[in-house]
Amino acid sequence: MGQILGLGITHYPNLAAKLNMSWRFQTCLQDPALPEQFRSVKNWHPTMREQWGNDSGQAHSDQHRQDLIDQFRRIRRELDAFNPDFVLIWGDDQYENFREDCVPAFSVLAYDSVDIQPWKGYRRGRNVWDEPDEQTFTVKGHRAAGKYLATALLNEGIDVAYAYKPLHHPLGHAFANSVLFLDYDRKGFPYPIVPFAVNAYGRLLIASRGAPRRPSEAAAQLAEADSDLDPPAPQPWRCVEVGAAIARALERSPWRVAIIASSSWSHAFLVQKNALMFPDVEADKRYYEALKNGDWELWRNTTLEQVEDRGHHELLNWFCLVGAMHELGRTKPDESVFLESWITNSDKVFAVYRP
Repeated sequence: MGQILGLGITHYPNLAAKLNMSWRFQTCLQDPALPEQFRSVKNWHPTMREQWGNDSGQAHSDQHRQDLIDQFRRIRRELDAFNPDFVLIWGDDQYENFREDCVPAFSVLAYDSVDIQPWKGYRRGRNVWDEPDEQTFTVKGHRAAGKYLATALLNEGIDVAYAYKPLHHPLGHAFANSVLFLDYDRKGFPYPIVPFAVNAYGRLLIASRGAPRRPSEAAAQLAEADSDLDPPAPQPWRCVEVGAAIARALERSPWRVAIIASSSWSHAFLVQKNALMFPDVEADKRYYEALKNGDWELWRNTTLEQVEDRGHHELLNWFCLVGAMHELGRTKPDESVFLESWITNSDKVFAVYRP
């Protein structure tokens, strides 16, 4: 019987860059399309005012960065102590590997291995490790495990796609960043991975081409007819079912497996009601309390409309994890932390479910 370690992390891109992680918030303030009610500091939530401070959020950015690094080191210790045969990562694709020619709701990427060059054409300046532009990382895959999972899901009536080689991109940032951050101290990442792609961006995948939107860009997009948007993401309840089916399959397998949900939570650039300026922090807190307390019903009964309203698109990766852990009877995490941030685009959550 297989053994399963459950983990929740983020793949927040700005952690890799030498910059003030509040830069997008500043960009929104400078956008002429931002409604005046959001531009006025007196209308901000007190925590948002505190985090912005008098230094354009630099102090908060520095502390938030260190908190993220500390959590990744803690998660890596859990991973090393468990020593898995492979790692399954639920992650979203933002117009990277999947584009106009193929957009599956779910896809098992059963690669042997891929080489990635994360700093080639990097747009955020220098990376925090000062690695050269041509730096290449070889990420090991586990084709046998990928084939096993695809077969198990198909046998349960879950029509998942699979691939043995990349289509347009060697490894989307959700998966690449997860590996890079779990190896923050660059001691090497020896574990093969099975990326499990979730079409979290749904109606905005092709329409936005994976680019975070500013208020002015969103206004132009909303002016277009709904028919110009894409088909939706998979339903949250279906993600829960997929996670549960994966847990059952892995429990029957001969492997020790770490299963990881990788994403930040509410994304500011997806929350229209907040003018794309800050995340839905209150919604994030409700879901985090439900996660901590094992409130299965809140997660299971969430609609896709609620997901889109709250900027919870990427949280679909966590719906898979919640489904898996509930299936295994581990309804509450052994450890978890909520990193609240109004001005760095998203809140971040880390969680550990030990076997």
